[in-house]
Order: sequence, then C-alpha cells, then structure tokens
Amino acid sequence: MTRSAGSASSSPRKGERTREGILRVAVNLASVEGLEGLSIGHLAKTLQMSKSGLFAHFGSKVDLQLATIEMARNIFVDHVVRPALAQPAGIPRLWKLCDSWIGHVEEKVFAGGCFFSAASFEFDSRPGPVRAAIVAAMQEWLSTLTRAIDEAKKAGHIKASVNASGFALEIYSMAVGAHWASQLLDQKQALKDARKLILSRIRSEVTAAVRHGELARMLKF
Repeated sequence: MTRSAGSASSSPRKGERTREGILRVAVNLASVEGLEGLSIGHLAKTLQMSKSGLFAHFGSKVDLQLATIEMARNIFVDHVVRPALAQPAGIPRLWKLCDSWIGHVEEKVFAGGCFFSAASFEFDSRPGPVRAAIVAAMQEWLSTLTRAIDEAKKAGHIKASVNASGFALEIYSMAVGAHWASQLLDQKQALKDARKLILSRIRSEVTAAVRHGELARMLKF
C-alpha cells in the first residue's frame, strides 16, 4: 500500500517536471523562431522525443502555443516582476521594474530577446486564442507598470499631475523600441540608451522632495 501510494503521488510530479522542461525549450524556440513556427513535430525533433509523447502533454498546436505563452509569462514574472515587488512602493519599485525589464533582455533570459515583444508583433493582427493570451499578458504588464506609477504618486515621489496609464505606455514604448533596434538593427547600445532615456523621463516627473532627498542618489541625479 505504501509503495503504491508513493508511486501514485510521484507520477504527477514527474509529469509536471517533464512538461515544464518541454515548455522551457518551447519558450526559447518560440522566442527565436516565432510561436507560429512552434509545432509538436518541430518541438519533438528538437527534444528528440516522439510526437505521441508530446501529444500526451499537448493535444494540439494551439494548446502547445498557449502553454508556451503561460510558461513565458511565469519566467517573466520571476525575472522582472517579483524582484521589483520586493522593493518599497514608489520610485524604488518603479525603477526596478524598468531596469529588470531591460536587464532580462540583456541577459538573454529568452534566447530571442523579449518573448512578448516578438509575440506581440507576430500576432497583433491574427485573431484567436493565441492572440488573446498575448494581449492578456501584455495588459497585465502595462497594469503592473501603471500601478507602480500610481503608487509612486501616492508616496509623493511622482508628480500628482502625471497620467499613470499614459506614462506606463510611454515607458513601455521606449523599451520595446530599444528591443527592436537591438534585435533587428543590431544596435548594441540600444538597450543601454533606453535605460538612460527611461531614467531621464522618470527623473523629469519626480517631486521636489525626491529631487533633493535620498532617492535622488538611487536615480543618479
């Protein structure tokens, strides 16, 4: 009885670990070749697995794409969002979000750069569940930035006149533009330049209390 119970409990965990390992390969493959190029056959060949083995985890190409997007979201949260949430609300958290976003591209957390920037361009005009999943992930990211800006306003770090959602979109646009220049145009300095531009833009909207206080040193005033 004990052995059977142990086998039954370990089997789902083993299946989960196998699925996670498959998806981590799928995420990197899709970040380079695109989600549309991600198929069960292609992934099986890359992993040197049978198609039937992959079908046990993903019943269709769309299921595989959706699971890959969710894995990419989890990786992004681990590398970008969670470290920022560990910072105090206000300028420290907002800047950590921006710095970590650029950092995860520089560090090649995803083999092809920013997974969601690439996926957004790939599916922006393709209706369906894959596009909807990408939209949900990007809206979540913009909401996270917007919330961080609102928190900075409440903390007295950012001017009350700043439109949080508009400012979040502005920051996002600078980061995505830098990713495009880095990946497509091979501009090596693009990400470093974006970090400076975003920092400068945040500095332009801080309150006098921040400009002359302790946080000024963190933002290199």
